[in-house]
Amino acid sequence: MFKLLSKESNIFSIPVYIVFLLLMVIAFNIFKFSTLDVVSTVVTFAGIALGYFCFNTIGLNYQTHLPLFLYTFFIFAFYPGDLDIGIAVALLTNSFIILTLTHNDEELRRKSIVLVGAILALNYLVLPATWPMAVFVLLHIIITSGRILLHLFRLLFGALLIVISYFTIMYFFGFHSWDEAYFPFKDFRVNTEFHQLLYLIPVALFLILAVADHFANFNKKSPVSKFKYTFVLIFSAAQLTTVVLYMGNHYEFLLLMALPASIILSRLLRFAKKTWQKELGLFLIIASLLAFKLTFFNL
Repeated sequence: MFKLLSKESNIFSIPVYIVFLLLMVIAFNIFKFSTLDVVSTVVTFAGIALGYFCFNTIGLNYQTHLPLFLYTFFIFAFYPGDLDIGIAVALLTNSFIILTLTHNDEELRRKSIVLVGAILALNYLVLPATWPMAVFVLLHIIITSGRILLHLFRLLFGALLIVISYFTIMYFFGFHSWDEAYFPFKDFRVNTEFHQLLYLIPVALFLILAVADHFANFNKKSPVSKFKYTFVLIFSAAQLTTVVLYMGNHYEFLLLMALPASIILSRLLRFAKKTWQKELGLFLIIASLLAFKLTFFNL
């Protein structure tokens, strides 16, 4: 199977994976057709669809099917069907920000900083727990920009446009009190039930092994590969911060890790020395995700 998934993909592969994901979700009778669920589902799958394109723009996996395949199973395993609109918006905005920051046109990236700031503010207002994403963007600008202060001003300007507009509208509709949810730095949701997460231990171990292997062979990698992998690691750290601090028992937060985990694991499997290691690793990852999914059903 690994050899088949190592073949080069193209843009026409993405609709196939989306349809495959939809069929798997429907087969497990996850959809609950209410007005809120329909809106959440549309936003969620828009973000998921954009996520498929992120693999090509990041360019760490040589446009193979493997990351797309892993991403599909990650989404299927973590998607509950009645996803909170905040997480749905976070998936959409995260994918859009990655597509913007990794675009090949430097001029477009520079001109999009204001838009990125606006998206970060919107993301924060919908789900304040996603504040680590703003830290990720700040670090990216500081590391990559030659005109840091100018780009930080543009980022802040874009965010202020959304914040001022939002609170003005809320004030007009009679919301005159401050909501403590907009200061998400207390009352963290500590997870008290770990039995379902135990099924994801193989995935967690592979992720740790992948990061350790990257740094063990750091000097052998090209400057471009180092930069892109660092980009993915910082993005992963931002998403993991949200998951650890705010997930609690709401496992749908793990959807935020689907994209970076797929990239990191697919590279680990690609550079494994033995064919049987690649096949066994792929099997264990898929089996772990399916086992985690089945814990939500009384089968």
